[in-house]
Amino acid sequence: MNDSKASVATLEPQIDRWRDYLRRRQTVHAVDVVELEDHLREIIANLIDGGLAPDEAFLVAVKRLGAIDALSREFAREHSERLWKQLIALPGSTIPQRLRHEPLVALGLAVAAGVLIKVPALFGLDLDADGGFYARNAALFILPLLTAYFAWKRDLSLKALRLPLAMFLGAALAANLPSFVPGGTTEPLVALHLPVALWLAVGIAYAGTRWREVAGRMDFVRFSGELFIYFVLIALGGGVLLGTSAGIFTSIGVDIEPFMEQWAPSLVLGAIMVAAWLVEAKQSVIENMAPVLTTLFTPLFTIALLLFLGTAAWTGRGIAIERDMLLLFDLLLLLVVALLLYTFSARDPQRRIGLFDRAQLALILAALAVDALALSAMTLRISGMGITPNRVVALGLNAILLVNLAGAAVLQVRFLSGGAPFARLERWQTDFLPVYGGWAAFVAVGLPALFSYR
Repeated sequence: MNDSKASVATLEPQIDRWRDYLRRRQTVHAVDVVELEDHLREIIANLIDGGLAPDEAFLVAVKRLGAIDALSREFAREHSERLWKQLIALPGSTIPQRLRHEPLVALGLAVAAGVLIKVPALFGLDLDADGGFYARNAALFILPLLTAYFAWKRDLSLKALRLPLAMFLGAALAANLPSFVPGGTTEPLVALHLPVALWLAVGIAYAGTRWREVAGRMDFVRFSGELFIYFVLIALGGGVLLGTSAGIFTSIGVDIEPFMEQWAPSLVLGAIMVAAWLVEAKQSVIENMAPVLTTLFTPLFTIALLLFLGTAAWTGRGIAIERDMLLLFDLLLLLVVALLLYTFSARDPQRRIGLFDRAQLALILAALAVDALALSAMTLRISGMGITPNRVVALGLNAILLVNLAGAAVLQVRFLSGGAPFARLERWQTDFLPVYGGWAAFVAVGLPALFSYR
């Protein structure tokens, strides 16, 4: 942390210009420059700890501060072009020499991921005939490389990587035991839950020494949401590119679809790595999406859940918990929890309590009611029809969701009434990340053994 404070000190001329800009215009806007400066320096220090150079950190911090202060937003808009030119052109730039090669490192790892998924074919494994193997190992083709990227960027020691390495090694052993019954129930569960458990290993490398801090875990939540956004955009653009390419080749009598199908998995893995690098490189821009997305989807999810609860009460019908319904309910509730996390990551702690915070409470209570209904129906079904791997997974996950949402509801009520700070909500939600990861690890490693890998 002392290094980050020293790095912040090298930015004094730029901070002075920002401070002078605000003070000159205080007659137009009432601002507390001292308080904003403390907040600016704190953001810069956290960004430097996360791997950004001081010049980059200053620009990103001013843009972030613009979300709560109009003058900082004006300053960022008026000076961003000049600051970016300084950042790129100054020969005395403080970007570490190794980080100047970051695009090449990210591209190299993207290519490595694309090649790695082709290695099993050298040993006679076919993507169609041996789909179970590829499904169980899908996360191991990309997540270790993504972890290596962040370990390189954060300059982590081997000691700091012991836990992620142990997690990847254990996952590789568990996913490739010869006991799995082809077409059984536990194999898809492993393929679904292993990436969730291993995503925590990526988070440990991403946050580095700040993983134990709420702010570090919240940064990883923000990164995860932004990575999803970028990946979807890349996938949509790539789909259009491949579709049009296939069309123009067809016009000359050449069918390239078999070739594209053969390399599609490699392109997907490479796109994940490229998306991660883009989030890191452009985090000052993409972060503005977080408030927009949460503001849009929080009321929509709330309305959907309330309509469901109202319809269920009006018709008097219970929930038919079939296999597909289990997945649907779990997906919906997980999306609600993810939306809450992303909302908390985008909210400024100093912002006054408003209508949107009360809408969040409505969303939490609606999700809690839906989860309680689903959990009750699952319990009745298990007591009447017996235990299966899918039912155990659904029951355990919904129990965790119930505790998570119940705690969030209590803390949200206390926050709205002034009885608890916003930091308590953040800590509660981020402390549950290892719980979800631990449950996913149990499903991927322990549950198949309990059911004899059937």
